[in-house]
Amino acid sequence: MTRSAPPDPLDQNAQDPPAQDPPAQVPPALSPAAFAIVEPDGAFGPLVLSSPHSGASYPPAFIAASRLSALTLRRSEDAFVDELFAGCRAHGAPMLKALFPRAYVDVNREPYELDPRMFAQPLPAFANTASMRVAAGLGTIPRIVSEGLEIHRKPLDVAEALERIERLYKPYHRALRDLLARARARHGAAVLLDCHSMPTPAAHAGFERHRPDVVIGDRYGGSCDPDYTDCLESALRALGYRVQRNKPYAGGYITEHFGAASRACDAVQIEVSRALYMDERRIEKAFGFASLARDMTRVVGELAALAAAKAKAGAARDGAHDGAHEAAAE
Repeated sequence: MTRSAPPDPLDQNAQDPPAQDPPAQVPPALSPAAFAIVEPDGAFGPLVLSSPHSGASYPPAFIAASRLSALTLRRSEDAFVDELFAGCRAHGAPMLKALFPRAYVDVNREPYELDPRMFAQPLPAFANTASMRVAAGLGTIPRIVSEGLEIHRKPLDVAEALERIERLYKPYHRALRDLLARARARHGAAVLLDCHSMPTPAAHAGFERHRPDVVIGDRYGGSCDPDYTDCLESALRALGYRVQRNKPYAGGYITEHFGAASRACDAVQIEVSRALYMDERRIEKAFGFASLARDMTRVVGELAALAAAKAKAGAARDGAHDGAHEAAAE
């Protein structure tokens, strides 16, 4: 079952990608929903998945105003990641997935990480204009795509940026908070797996030997119980994947905010190499997609089982603690 957010008003005509790009599907216009929640097949457990960068519904006006083709914009997506992890529903884990692209609004940032160089008017005083992500061009409203290419033909209106944040960013984060609160209310605990993919880096000496298939990010141990990181690494290595921790991806704003900062849950990020499952130039699934998706379902299943076991043990401890207090009060 999928629940969706309210309709989006953008409905202008799309612009086709330039002829020099390789053939690929043109991304659809922004759908009537800003995000979707894929509910589990049965009873839900303490594990929740988030896919903030797999959205591929582009407002036609955004593409028309960009200096880049639709296909070039798409290369900043974590394309198909929501499908790679869709097996989570068999393990009692819901998934929240953005339908809008990260090039339009990046929900894995603070709400107001904004670059003053991008805007026609001064930014409000509460904007964070000095973060490293803003300096790199990768703020809440990005200035560049992942290949370092400038997105916009001309400065944006500040009002438009704030409207995107209100209409897309904030509802996504409210939905994620609600899912985690639901897990805590039912199980006394919540675990968040934030799902991403990583581009293949430029080849260099020793490239194949050192390139990881998967990077697990737990903010260097600060965002989750280490048992969850260990579980992911063990499950992935048992399936033959090369795994690294925290380098070069230690976890973005979602992992940091929900795990390390607010302790709303145990939060861990996973980055899967795009070379394993897609043609990165054409943004198309490759031969390995189906087998990788099966493996990710197995990995999520192990994480879900651990989360459920820990939640059950925590509930038993709390019950014993409450019983001891009641006995002492008699």
